[in-house]
Amino acid sequence: MKSQQSHNQLHVIFLPFPFPGHMNPMIDTARLFSKHGVNVTIITTHANASTFQKTIDTDFNSGYSIKTHLIQFPSVQVGLPHGVENFKDATSLEMVGKIKHGMSMLQDPTEILLQDLQPDCLVTDMMLPWTVEAAAKLGVPRIYYYVSSYFSNCATHFIMKYRPHHNLVSDTHKFTIPGLPHTIEMAPLQLSDFLKEKNATTAYFESIFGSEKRSYATLYNSFHELESDYEKLSQTTMGIKSWSVGPVSAWINKDDDEKGKRGDIEKEGELLNWLNTKTSESVLYVSFGSLTRLSYEQIVEIADGLEKSSHNFIWVVREKDKHEDEEGFLQGFEKKMKESKKGYIIWNWAPQLLILGHPSTGGVLTHCGWNSILESLSVGFPMIAWPMSAEQFYNEKLIVEVLKIGVSVGSKANELWLNIGEYEVVRREEIAEAVEILMGSGEESKEMRMRARKLGDAAKRSIEEGGHSYNNLLQLIDELKSLKIARELEKKKIR
Repeated sequence: MKSQQSHNQLHVIFLPFPFPGHMNPMIDTARLFSKHGVNVTIITTHANASTFQKTIDTDFNSGYSIKTHLIQFPSVQVGLPHGVENFKDATSLEMVGKIKHGMSMLQDPTEILLQDLQPDCLVTDMMLPWTVEAAAKLGVPRIYYYVSSYFSNCATHFIMKYRPHHNLVSDTHKFTIPGLPHTIEMAPLQLSDFLKEKNATTAYFESIFGSEKRSYATLYNSFHELESDYEKLSQTTMGIKSWSVGPVSAWINKDDDEKGKRGDIEKEGELLNWLNTKTSESVLYVSFGSLTRLSYEQIVEIADGLEKSSHNFIWVVREKDKHEDEEGFLQGFEKKMKESKKGYIIWNWAPQLLILGHPSTGGVLTHCGWNSILESLSVGFPMIAWPMSAEQFYNEKLIVEVLKIGVSVGSKANELWLNIGEYEVVRREEIAEAVEILMGSGEESKEMRMRARKLGDAAKRSIEEGGHSYNNLLQLIDELKSLKIARELEKKKIR
């Protein structure tokens, strides 16, 4: 349904956070709102807008009411090179600090802009807690956009509340997370720094989670069939109203004819030719996301582990990992794999939708970022879980122990993505064993595959007309329209 902008149309402003795992799903969600008749404005900076502006322009030219409103990032004032406005571009902790400082300087100009635009609702990233007060000043609801699973939010909530990891004898000693419907054990080493012990960022995260309780509701890129127990827990025990509208990437891309056609056509042709020679569900797709950095030692262990497993694989190697590869090991490994035809190395950018949609692909090795998990689940793939930072260790527990659609590689320590080489190295034997369990013909693999397919089917149904996520989005939009009408009636009474 295309929309025409009018005075009575619901106007929703989206405020994303400059981090790929946060920004991408929010932009997809903003586009979904506009495709269901909402007037959408996305407020962001120039460099961040450049990553998605073409898509927004296409939507606008197709008749949808969606636009970006740009604000100037204070690069000069905080001492950053021009164009460095996203955390993915940071190469040091000092740069991370400067981007954070630049973000804090945008609060005042953004609030002035919000007063000018007079929206009916703010949908803002969880990392922008000040937007609760900004929405209150406007007299409109603020919706807290949570970028990961219900499970991870519930786990964080109960760990913050009860501190079960305090006074343990060591960082590797296990504790049980209280309040959850499943028995989940973790070690302090797997927690984010702000939770392990009080530090400079603890107060910031406390304000983030505190702002959720003061928001109108929470929006999740998840779907009912995936996490119904934790959706219920969030709404009852935690007392937070929420809507699941995911998986948003699958929803927004399902009618996009161009989804598999970006990038180098010649290289994609070569990749397709290689995939076409493989039997059904025989290829493991290995990708650690856009931010993870691997040490040379870990690169060698991955290569040897994949080779040792004797299963076919596609491995995406990022430019930053290539820089760690001082001895040219990867080039030699790539040549070896070309000769054996067992492995395929992709440098830097991969046509992921094309790979995941190919019948020869049968499983994914993932860093457990929520977007990557949802993309794998949308096509019904089981996973090898290799969490490294943030809430990824919770997501590992969800896919391995709760949903039983994955196998753990044995990763033990939670580190900031910038800490190159500081992760505890996962050995080739552990990697090969995890690949064998997932990609082999054993009973465990068959059962994981069957459960993953069922969830993949449920994901597709959820975003079709009449599905849970589809209905949730429409109900949320209707509720926001009712609130807008009620506010306007109240204003008339006051006059």
